[in-house]
Amino acid sequence: MADFGRGIKAGVAVAAVYLIVSVILELTHFSDQFWTITMGAGLGMSLELMDPSFAITLILTDIVPYVVRGIVFGVVFAALYNFLPGTASVKKGVVLSSFLWIVAVVQVIYTTPGWPWHTNGFGFSGSGTYYSGMISLSSVGLALAGIISALVFGALTGFLWNRFRGKGLTEERKGSAVLLVSSILGGVLWALSAVAFLVGVVIFGAPIIEEPWPFWWYGMLAASVVFLGLPGWVLALAAWRKTRRGEIGFKLGVAGGVIMALTGVMLLPGVLAITGGVFSGRKPATEPSTAPIAQ
Repeated sequence: MADFGRGIKAGVAVAAVYLIVSVILELTHFSDQFWTITMGAGLGMSLELMDPSFAITLILTDIVPYVVRGIVFGVVFAALYNFLPGTASVKKGVVLSSFLWIVAVVQVIYTTPGWPWHTNGFGFSGSGTYYSGMISLSSVGLALAGIISALVFGALTGFLWNRFRGKGLTEERKGSAVLLVSSILGGVLWALSAVAFLVGVVIFGAPIIEEPWPFWWYGMLAASVVFLGLPGWVLALAAWRKTRRGEIGFKLGVAGGVIMALTGVMLLPGVLAITGGVFSGRKPATEPSTAPIAQ
């Protein structure tokens, strides 16, 4: 079984570093704005900083996303560690961050109508934060910065992976840990989407298909997650249960992964389910192994 605890520690530690850097940059930027406002409108404007909502906003918009991103990256890194190319942990981290960056770009393109022009007249843009680093497709410079950010995130995670002690592990059928992560991520994404769908459509009566074009596409994606994502998640979960028994979960994993990937929103768990299903076809190791302290 994968050493998830080790991966989470490394991922969260790197996320904390990114969070500190982000806060420093934001405070530096805010400092310039603060003095401009103070000189122009008086010291009374600064009282807004004492509003409790400022701290709540900081937690929800900065701390929580970074921590969640670190946990997701660390868990995926631990699940895929033995399958990633290379022998050094740092290289494995860079490979994974590159892979997740590509998945994020595909997801942004798929879920953004009219990309890269995104001239829909409603302020939507093809940018957002996904998995690791900042994914931004609005300009070449920001896209390059996003790539560098993602690669550094992966390299630091691999570096810290070597610094945390591994624990004794008993191997299951290959691909089992990947299918487990896919099932967890898929279940969380489906539950969040289902709640939003329930509140918006069932309770408030918002139409699923709504013109103009961007809203129509978002409605279709939301409906596909709720109605297609669930059976895909169930198949991926069934594949993982088969691998726990030492059986092959190839067909169920691939089928569930394809269905989840088609929704766009569940692209990452879908790709992981396909990957885990493919690897589950290999024979499991029969002897226990110990995760290395350093590579």
